Amino acid sequence: MNILPTIADSVEDLTAIFEDLHAHPEIGFTETRTAQIVARKLRDYGVDEVHTGIAQTGVVGLIKGRGDSKRRVGLRADMDALPIHEQTNLRYASKSPGVMHACGHDGHTTMLLGAAKHLATTRDFDGTAVLIFQPAEEGLGGARSMLAEGLFERFPCDEIYGMHNWPSGVPNKVTICKGTAMAGASFFDIRVQGKGSHAAMPHQSRDPLVIASALVGQIQTILSRNVPPIESCVVSVTKFQSGSAYNVVPDTATLAGTIRYFNEHICTLAETRLREICDGFALAHRVEVEVDLRNVFNPLVNDAVLSDAYLEAAADIVGSDNVTDQAPPGTGSEDFADMLRAVPGAYCRLGHSGDIALHNPGFVLDPHMLPVGASIMARVVEQRLSF
Repeated sequence: MNILPTIADSVEDLTAIFEDLHAHPEIGFTETRTAQIVARKLRDYGVDEVHTGIAQTGVVGLIKGRGDSKRRVGLRADMDALPIHEQTNLRYASKSPGVMHACGHDGHTTMLLGAAKHLATTRDFDGTAVLIFQPAEEGLGGARSMLAEGLFERFPCDEIYGMHNWPSGVPNKVTICKGTAMAGASFFDIRVQGKGSHAAMPHQSRDPLVIASALVGQIQTILSRNVPPIESCVVSVTKFQSGSAYNVVPDTATLAGTIRYFNEHICTLAETRLREICDGFALAHRVEVEVDLRNVFNPLVNDAVLSDAYLEAAADIVGSDNVTDQAPPGTGSEDFADMLRAVPGAYCRLGHSGDIALHNPGFVLDPHMLPVGASIMARVVEQRLSF
């Protein structure tokens, strides 16, 4: 393991930052405390420019190397937590009931701060490092908000890199899937407006609970009877809410869920069929069925050449035996995809100990990965902006 010296000397500081962020998680677009810590640390490290308030709570730092090159390389980390009640019993567990860093964004933020300290101290590169601390990755559109506020017009990048921790049980393994690596996602909300009645006289109702229950089953046919078998798609209903009493047939029922896809035409197909099925149920049962469909994530596409460059930098830190470009695509989604649509780059996973999945109340990020990830991020800047 070849941890960069400045980062190796900062392990205690990085661990303290991580534990503090973990204990004080903040939901997307409310990461005020986190952003203040990030901005303060960047200034303490001697980062040349620190810009705050981008997409409400986003932070961008600029570090200029020792040369005169105009090239710029971006590094991005996300800062938000999830609405999950932590069940880890960690000494530094969340102090905010119902909010938890269950996806590792506290680690991502810490690793980018570690990279920032190294780059600002050594400046052994020719160009500018653009450090992007993004709010609201967890389905709230933080990347799109930053882009809408002119992120890359204000802070141009020639290429950009991101990283995600991965509880694979194989520490320090760096993996990339070239090309389309992660699924795009649409979220849907469906409201069935029926007619309520006394539960003893259901014939007087147009029972939205029964209608919505049948609708859940029919939604599954989108995948099994419409999407070609050689294509990949996921359609999941994840919420069902209706009723409030034992003796009342309710007048409304609501459903919600997600569509995951790798190809735009498959997304269009699935969304079209969802609307058609809902329209058909409305006609057949003489009720109103309202559908709200919104695209939240684009598919994440890694540039092949820059994926190789990222792995080359990672190999300098973890060794060539611990990097691979043979990772399979994943049906999870990541809004760094929107940044990669604007600027070419790559996104990798960094393995760490533990086998409890992300987005689980028992998830624990192994802090031993922090200097590793920070070193990889710093190294890709140094290699891509070498003299």
